[in-house]
Amino acid sequence: MMIDDDVETGDLGPYQERPRIFPNMRSKPYNPLIFRVFKRINVRVLFVLLLLGFGGIFYVGARTSPIIVFVFTVCIFSFILSIYLTKWVLSKDEGPPEMVQISDAIRDGAEGFFRTQYSTISKMALLLALVILCIYLFRSTTPQQESSGLGRSTSAYITVAAFLLGALCSGIAGYVGMWVSVRANVRVSSAARRSAREALQIAVRAGGFSALVVVGMAVIGIAILYATFYVWLGVDSPGSMKVTDLPLLLVGYGFGASFVALFAQLGGGIFTKAADVGADLVGKVEQGIPEDDPRNPAVIADLVGDNVGDCAARGADLFESIAAEIISAMILGGTMAQRCKIAGKNEIYRNPSGFILFPLVVHSFDLVISSVGILSIRGTRDSSAKSPMEDPMAILQKGYSITIFLAVLTFVASTYWMLYTEQAPSAWVHFALCGLVGIITAYFFVWITKYYTDYKHGPVRALALASSTGHGTNIIAGVSLGLEATALPVLVISVSIVSAFWLGNTSGLMDEAGNPTGGLFGTAVATMGMLSTAAYVLTMDMFGPIADNAGGIVEMSQQPESVREITDVLDAVGNTTKATTKGFAIGSAALASFLLFSAYMDEVATFAREPFTQVDIAIPEVFVGGLLGSMLIFLFSAWACSAVGRTAQEVVKEVRRQFIERPGIMDYKEKPDYGRCVAIVAAASLREMIKPGALAIISPMVVGVVFRILGYYTGQSLLGAKVVAAMLMFATVSGILMALFLNTAGGAWDNAKKYIETGAYGGKGSDCHKAAVTGDTVGDPFKDTAGPSIHVLIKMLATITLVMAPVFL
Repeated sequence: MMIDDDVETGDLGPYQERPRIFPNMRSKPYNPLIFRVFKRINVRVLFVLLLLGFGGIFYVGARTSPIIVFVFTVCIFSFILSIYLTKWVLSKDEGPPEMVQISDAIRDGAEGFFRTQYSTISKMALLLALVILCIYLFRSTTPQQESSGLGRSTSAYITVAAFLLGALCSGIAGYVGMWVSVRANVRVSSAARRSAREALQIAVRAGGFSALVVVGMAVIGIAILYATFYVWLGVDSPGSMKVTDLPLLLVGYGFGASFVALFAQLGGGIFTKAADVGADLVGKVEQGIPEDDPRNPAVIADLVGDNVGDCAARGADLFESIAAEIISAMILGGTMAQRCKIAGKNEIYRNPSGFILFPLVVHSFDLVISSVGILSIRGTRDSSAKSPMEDPMAILQKGYSITIFLAVLTFVASTYWMLYTEQAPSAWVHFALCGLVGIITAYFFVWITKYYTDYKHGPVRALALASSTGHGTNIIAGVSLGLEATALPVLVISVSIVSAFWLGNTSGLMDEAGNPTGGLFGTAVATMGMLSTAAYVLTMDMFGPIADNAGGIVEMSQQPESVREITDVLDAVGNTTKATTKGFAIGSAALASFLLFSAYMDEVATFAREPFTQVDIAIPEVFVGGLLGSMLIFLFSAWACSAVGRTAQEVVKEVRRQFIERPGIMDYKEKPDYGRCVAIVAAASLREMIKPGALAIISPMVVGVVFRILGYYTGQSLLGAKVVAAMLMFATVSGILMALFLNTAGGAWDNAKKYIETGAYGGKGSDCHKAAVTGDTVGDPFKDTAGPSIHVLIKMLATITLVMAPVFL
């Protein structure tokens, strides 16, 4: 598949006569169909339609719970704030014509690839929805569904509708992330000509817009789905479904979000890193030209990749993380409330809906406190005044500290509001402490990842020193650093899981037999605590690729060295914030996968109508399932990295060809064909993302069905479910370690190169720098393709097993 022809064959004008001008590659601006439809509607009609839509949402919410109305209100206000941030960012100037033209080229390439990629993903999603529909139409039903009159067909259509809605919202989240980044990059570049603080503020607010929309969409999407099912199915009325069983109907939403996020991360990751590797190997190592030099034919493809890989894919990724965590916590909250017989009609302190809707309230407060953190980062009063450059990381950390402080306050208030019950008056205190454990875990993850990837600290400086003795020692040092960096995060996760489980177990909530039941829900609350600052963390993540793009635009438009120095500092900080966000996402994925695994076991027990609380790996078939789960992680990582390698080879050949056939490129006498490299990478990444993605989706289904058949003939009714459970457990454990290794090693290699480029060990162009570029090249598919895809993979494995659980019995 190819992106738009106008990008591939775009005329960049006479290069020798106007070396700093890059004529527009655009023939016409691209707008998604839904935007074009809205633009054709009369403004007054559109306003009335929006009022009716909001009125309908609030009406359904009011019939469900006052808590849902609160969630709707906060989400809508966050959307209004995101509109303000957008207008503020877009009001900034775009700089001189050469900057605008480069930015337009990047925008066209990103939008063209996004359109083609998501067209492919949507077709696969529709096919999978059809498969799910067929399975659910012929599957067995649970006793709860039978007693509530929820038939197979209704359950099938509900699951498919939730799956498609989750996929659609995930796609929109990805588009929002890309839309703002391709418009903010040039404004950050322009601001860097005046003030580092102003450039930082624009990048943060642009990232903040994307973060608020992504988190807000995840929360309001689940809230709308929950409220719609509640009213439509007449939940809690005589002869209908109980509210504690309702969260299981939302599983399809999480699966849809995971499905899109996985392919978005794979396709975008392959695109961005293949272009980056190709540009670095030929441009930096062979030709000795700087990063983002306009003479490099792959430079536009590299800058496009930052948007489709780091912005669009990360938006879909964090959307999926939050959706999966909310749904799993709602399921566990409902299960615990049912076991403890927490009941009541209108009194919220006795109503089980408090435990079910708690995750939505936590993330509503996340939107509020993250907004405060984003707005706390301000520009200087006088941008023309030349003041010493402040450390951008310190400014971002200050905003994060404000957000964490507010998160603690709002989390304690939320637990008292939602989780107080007369059966155990002190339980809310225990759950508040669980949330505090999660918040501390998030902070430790950010700090640990920063320590291992920021060149202000020892590990990255030692890696840079290893580059001074050659390429081989750089690689050895980087691999060992990545392996070492798995230890502290695993210890932190272990302590947090055990602490949260113990606090939940001692909360005083008991089932009918007098057994404590709050342990798993305590772990769920800790996960919510960890993600209670998700919007601000996503803001810091989006800051990275925007700053990277801004540096590229400054280099390509040949701005003064003082401007490039500012964007270089912002770019290095962006590398660290991207790495910390990945570490944060892995930690939350570990906790969320633990919750989803527990929800899977509960669902199997419900369908099988017999207890399912343990998985014995001493059973040979179950042990084999665990081996297959671990193998899946390694094979998936291998295919993702090799996809980058194969695509990068095509880019290297093309860039070398252009340098040989057009020798005038190096003297600015001939122009490179940027569009050709963009087209090569786009086509290859779309082709290469299919195999690892299909492996992730098909593997658990095949394993479950094969061992179900084997269990049928050997008289082991739950064998298929047990083998899948072992596969899920081992894949989660292996995936966490692999993702930590890949993300940290890749981030450290990148910043070791950045540290040398500041002048250390000979600076740019030295042998030490060339060795560091080699390490960065190896680390590229680690940190931006395989690593981020793995933590999406382990959550998708958990959601797909939840959706497909009846097939394994």
